[in-house]
Parts: sequence; structure tokens; C-alpha cells
Amino acid sequence: MSVYIRKQARAKVRRRIRKKISGTAERPRLAVHFSNQNVYAQLIDDDEGKTIVSASTLDKGVSKKGANVDAATEVGQALASRAKEAKIENVVFDRGGFQYHGRVKALADAVREAGLNF
Repeated sequence: MSVYIRKQARAKVRRRIRKKISGTAERPRLAVHFSNQNVYAQLIDDDEGKTIVSASTLDKGVSKKGANVDAATEVGQALASRAKEAKIENVVFDRGGFQYHGRVKALADAVREAGLNF
């Protein structure tokens, strides 16, 4: 399977997911993205079109680098702690077209253990 076809398939799944879920100020959308080098996660208020809180492996507070399970876990913990500071406890999870397995599951579990509900 070529990279182009794989990207198209992921984009199709992502559109299907985004039709069903949307973030609000009370319950923002937890969007995740994985590049080959980094892990990104952010809480988004879709009503306002603004990012409330974000975390990635590029942040100074995250010591793990790369796009592996360990880095995803640390990004999830960092995002949850920042969300607690912003008084956010409930979120809607958007896996971004990625399978709920491995890195995505590790990030989601870390966020749940740190106290966010979804």
C-alpha cells in the first residue's frame, strides 16, 4: 500500500469521525496527531474555533522525544495536567483517523489516569 493511498484512507476515516464529534467549551475535543518524529495533542473548542490547551514532544516540559509509546504517555500526562489547571475535566476523544492501538491507546490511558474523563 503506497503512502498516498494510506494518507487518503486516514483522511477519509478522519472526516467520518469529525462528522460525529465536536468540542465545546465545557467538553472540548481532545485531538491527537502523530508525525514520524513527534506526538501532538490539543484540547479544542470547536464552537469558538480555538485551542484551549496543547502539549507535544516539542514542549520544554516533555522530556521524551520521538513518536513512540513512551513519548505519547508523557504527552498525555502533560496535557492532562495543563487541562486541570484550565479547570477542564471532561473531554471528547478524537483519535484523528489513527487506530485506537499502541501510541493512541497509551496517550488516552495516560490522560485518563491523570484525571480527565471521556
